[in-house]
Amino acid sequence: MKSLHTASTGMMAQQLNVEVISNNIANMRTTGYKRQRAEFQDLLYQNLRRQGASTSANGSTVPSGIQVGVGVKTGATYRIMSQGSLAFTEKKLDVAIRGEGFFQIELPSGQTGYTRDGTFERDANGNLVTLDGYQIVPNIVIPDNARDISIGKNGTVEVFLDEDTAAVNVGQITLARFANKAGLEAIGDNLLLETPSSGTPNVSVATNAGTGSILQNFVEQSNVNAVQEISELITAQRAYEMNSKVITVSDEMMSVTARLK
Repeated sequence: MKSLHTASTGMMAQQLNVEVISNNIANMRTTGYKRQRAEFQDLLYQNLRRQGASTSANGSTVPSGIQVGVGVKTGATYRIMSQGSLAFTEKKLDVAIRGEGFFQIELPSGQTGYTRDGTFERDANGNLVTLDGYQIVPNIVIPDNARDISIGKNGTVEVFLDEDTAAVNVGQITLARFANKAGLEAIGDNLLLETPSSGTPNVSVATNAGTGSILQNFVEQSNVNAVQEISELITAQRAYEMNSKVITVSDEMMSVTARLK
């Protein structure tokens, strides 16, 4: 009774599907979060009668054959990198990317992390850092006597010192772009790492090379659509129930066979 195993693979696949959906829903309010989608593949088939096999000396062949599938497996949990909506925050150090680029972050390990979360702060030394205190790349230092901060669409950071009316340029935020954004590895804390699948980053000034522009006083919200996720959750639940029904029916059929005299 192969249907028992086949249905069990379907239940496990839908269980993982629900886990992916639940993670999306849990991160509905996470800045810069990109939702994931579970992709599935059918397993190997058993050929009980191979199509194209010869059936006579006259050259006649089997037109379709008999193939029996043995279930489903998870092929990938694809990260959908579409643009999230932008929320106005009124905070000078909040910046959002409208486009495909990523902010570069220097991690304690020495690696460079990438993020869409532009919720930045100043540390005790004036460095522009993430909420975890990691410096952005390239490092930008804002003087203690800066009374106002201006960040342009191309990432130029300018400050007004004391009573000066002329702006002083203190650095420029650059953005990284990848050939395959979905190939980046998520490590938590809104950070992603480069992988062989993502390719090497193409770093440039914002508004150049398709990286997108930078907007001050905004943050990018999650691209999770609540209605769509609930719809996907209901579909996964029904699929799980149908696979469990197959197991119940298979068990009943085996019970009938066991009672034969």
